[in-house]
Amino acid sequence: MDVHHHPKVEKKNFKEYLLEFVMIFLAVTLGFFAESLRENINDVGKARGYIQSFYEDLKTDTAKVSEIIQFDDEKIAGLSDISKCYDTISQNPKSSSCLFRIVKSTISNRPFQITDRTLQQLANAGGFRLLKKEDADTISRYVQAFNNIRDFQSTGYQQAQDDVRKMMSLVIDVKATMQLLKPELKGALLFSHDKALLNEYFNDLVRYNGFTNAQRQLLKDFKDNQTRIIQYLRNKYHFE
Repeated sequence: MDVHHHPKVEKKNFKEYLLEFVMIFLAVTLGFFAESLRENINDVGKARGYIQSFYEDLKTDTAKVSEIIQFDDEKIAGLSDISKCYDTISQNPKSSSCLFRIVKSTISNRPFQITDRTLQQLANAGGFRLLKKEDADTISRYVQAFNNIRDFQSTGYQQAQDDVRKMMSLVIDVKATMQLLKPELKGALLFSHDKALLNEYFNDLVRYNGFTNAQRQLLKDFKDNQTRIIQYLRNKYHFE
């Protein structure tokens, strides 16, 4: 009977096991670091993309604010003779032509609405965690400044606008109202010569003028803030 001899297998010593362990450990560790580096590069790219998108939104908002400030400047100019007009009408209710320019300046407001394209993306995709702290803080403060303007517009300013419109319907002749979009007014402007009613209407006009001036100042301060943020991002990220 033949006897089979198994090949002799040399046992690995401790150093060989240790070397294999070290090699496996290094391979896993390097793979982990490579993946982390890849994700980090990815995140940096995404963060820059968010910042650049916000930068473009910011430039859009700045143009919008400039238009509203100009609109409010024209309104304020139209409301500049409220006191003088009141004195004129008090002496002679038929001398109401001075109200034409004032009434035209109270027809509408132009509320400012922020461009929130990038802000929505940051919020929905959890993008704020990718931003550097100073950038995230800058954007958060910008949003808070806008929220203050929005609250002002939707509360006191809107109420002042509503009050003026309501009183206007009580004192202004309907035919005159229909001519407000024409360059010149023909015919009587006042429907009512009730002094108490007119006094209330002019009080509302004064209040409305005050809110219009307040909004203009808020927007001017907001625009200055926009300009500073644009310059900050342009210098930091070399945007055009």
